[in-house]
Amino acid sequence: MSIEISNISKTFGNFHALNNINLTVPSGELVALLGPSGCGKTTLLRIIAGLESADEGSILFNGADATHRNVREREVGFVFQHYALFRHMTVFENVAFGLRVRPKKTRPSNAEIHKRVHKLLELVQLDWLADRHPAQLSGGQRQRIALARALAVEPQVLLLDEPFGALDAKVRKELRRWLRQLHDELHITSVFVTHDQEEALEVADHVVVLNKGRIEQVGAPDEVYDKPATPFVYQFLGNVNLFHSRVHGGFAKVGELALPVDGHDTTHDAPASAYVRPHDIEILRSPENGSSFAATVSHIHAIGPIVRLELAREDATEIVEAELTRERYQELNLKAGERVYLKPRHLRVFLDENVT
Repeated sequence: MSIEISNISKTFGNFHALNNINLTVPSGELVALLGPSGCGKTTLLRIIAGLESADEGSILFNGADATHRNVREREVGFVFQHYALFRHMTVFENVAFGLRVRPKKTRPSNAEIHKRVHKLLELVQLDWLADRHPAQLSGGQRQRIALARALAVEPQVLLLDEPFGALDAKVRKELRRWLRQLHDELHITSVFVTHDQEEALEVADHVVVLNKGRIEQVGAPDEVYDKPATPFVYQFLGNVNLFHSRVHGGFAKVGELALPVDGHDTTHDAPASAYVRPHDIEILRSPENGSSFAATVSHIHAIGPIVRLELAREDATEIVEAELTRERYQELNLKAGERVYLKPRHLRVFLDENVT
């Protein structure tokens, strides 16, 4: 089932949670709503589910207006961050709950409920825990049971609100990999909320980056990471170095580098910012005229297979972060206090806000 979100706006008092949101989620895709706290992602998810109403705009499921349908009529499954399992019920009864409370004319028989629940527990690989209670499960197991319960009612759309946010890092990694595999098997149109960039980039077919109630960019994970549309997306998705500059005749100067600013060839003396990721900075022992600038190694941090460097530019106050493989670091034999030369790759320039 496809989801079309058209001109959705929502305010809470004087706070604009969502401002004219337009988005299409194709049928069968797994889409991540990504952004910082307060950007509107959970509000948008709740509006899709029918748990919250929009001030303006409409929600369409498969082209049919669902804006004023109640939650049950929308046929959505919702998975919350904190599981929301019934503590007094067994795992089996938690998963069966949505089926047992259906109106009598649409309620499956006990035999059918039993068959469907055990099939779902096998799907989430927890059929051996059917007789236990939630308090006897780990956090990761509870979240899988919550997902099985959402799937029991055979939803057309699956919505997940920070589904792994309450879990430790190792369990989160295992479950997001498992969720991707499960989605590839079931192909239910799914939307999940997260503030974890790595989670969104690893799991989703498409990532929707939100900021202050607006969509900054929509694209495949590689697209939003490699080709950020705005400075916010650049800074939010992973570590980034920021160089302040000014534009003259369509070029921004960073050290000895002259960088073109797309679409602004007539701009003069305008403030701009250049962005480059730490792994896109090459460390050189000798300068390359016109493509490098000098810096001094301040700190060296070895983290697993990666070595992170902090470097002080000689022509500015900015600290530059660079990432090297251990092999490259050992090859260069770098030490704190040494003078080196930095050669940025894939450096992108944006005019500062309010500059045209």
